[in-house]
Amino acid sequence: MATVITSRSESVFHYLNPIAMVRHLWQHRDLIQQFTKREIEGRYKGSFLGLFWSFINPLILLLIYTFVFGVVMKSRWSISQESSLSEFALILFCGLIAFNIFSECAGKASNIITSVPNYVKKVVFPLEILPVSTLGSALFHGAISLGILLVAKLIITGTLQLTLLLLPIIMLPLLFLCLGLMWFLASMGVFIRDIGYTVALVLQVLFFLTPIFYPIESIPQPFNAIIRLNPMASIADNFRRSIIWGTSPSWYGWLAWTALTGSIMILGYAWFMKTKKAFADVI
Repeated sequence: MATVITSRSESVFHYLNPIAMVRHLWQHRDLIQQFTKREIEGRYKGSFLGLFWSFINPLILLLIYTFVFGVVMKSRWSISQESSLSEFALILFCGLIAFNIFSECAGKASNIITSVPNYVKKVVFPLEILPVSTLGSALFHGAISLGILLVAKLIITGTLQLTLLLLPIIMLPLLFLCLGLMWFLASMGVFIRDIGYTVALVLQVLFFLTPIFYPIESIPQPFNAIIRLNPMASIADNFRRSIIWGTSPSWYGWLAWTALTGSIMILGYAWFMKTKKAFADVI
């Protein structure tokens, strides 16, 4: 059951309080769970294979990218070219999992509010939970892809890394970044309808500016420094460290990006909460 939201306008400083934000979202945890489940089930609703597409899609993408970059272009992750095609496929897929979670969240963000006008106009509803549910759905599909990756790694290398246990901590910058951008873009999408096209274009650019198909060390200066300004570069690298190579992440970089993306999350939440009162006047 949804908690009734009062019409009292809170101070912006209240929304900038991370503890208040967590407490508020926790009050709606049951509703978040329901909408996350609905988001997952509705993705392939009516299709013959249903959730099985969640397994097929990442496998097909992996095969295509591996063929294009590994077979046709003969790319290898190691600069010495000693790495095998199977190792290259695992490294590539690992980076794709991280980026696809981000891409799914950012790609849907601008339409999150405009796609549910009834919740805005006719129902007292905590709209701020919708981006959280979208993130939950993206994480579900990411977990399926991760399971496929781990099975493939176990078959190819015969081992799994203990550093996998660090993955929930390593993912914090990704979660913070996704939530912050979704709250901001969901709000902006109400007032600026063209923002969805801009986001789609930016995601295409970021896809190739994120070291998914190539190691960041292979990029010459000054472009190397520019690529490192992309938060997904550090996130994808730490994914590979914990899942593929069994090494600890760069904790200094992780801490810096966690602090920065955490700030983005808080600011995005505050922006959404202060602007959502105007949604009904626009939609």
